[in-house]
Amino acid sequence: MKKRTSLLLTALVALGMLSSTASADVKKGQKAYLKQCKKCHGNGTKGAAMKAQDEWEEAFEDDAEIFVEWHVGTDGEKYANGKKFKKYAPDLKDFLYEYANDSGNVPSCG
Repeated sequence: MKKRTSLLLTALVALGMLSSTASADVKKGQKAYLKQCKKCHGNGTKGAAMKAQDEWEEAFEDDAEIFVEWHVGTDGEKYANGKKFKKYAPDLKDFLYEYANDSGNVPSCG
């Protein structure tokens, strides 16, 4: 009985992690980056490589509090505090994480 319960709980946790990952989209994040971030941070290869994966992960915790702080007093402050950012933040996070400087990945375009 304990084995069954443990297996069921493991499956539920895995499903929960999968569904939250599936809801974000690297390609949408790349589009958002190119539209909103490229003018200040350069192409996607350069911008995503500004940080390591764990740094991007931390930056987007707690409603992207750290990410927003990085943009206070810059041209990106309005975007980082706006509705568009809130809408695309999970996708942008996935893009930046996927192509972080320690990921070994390079975006194919931009």
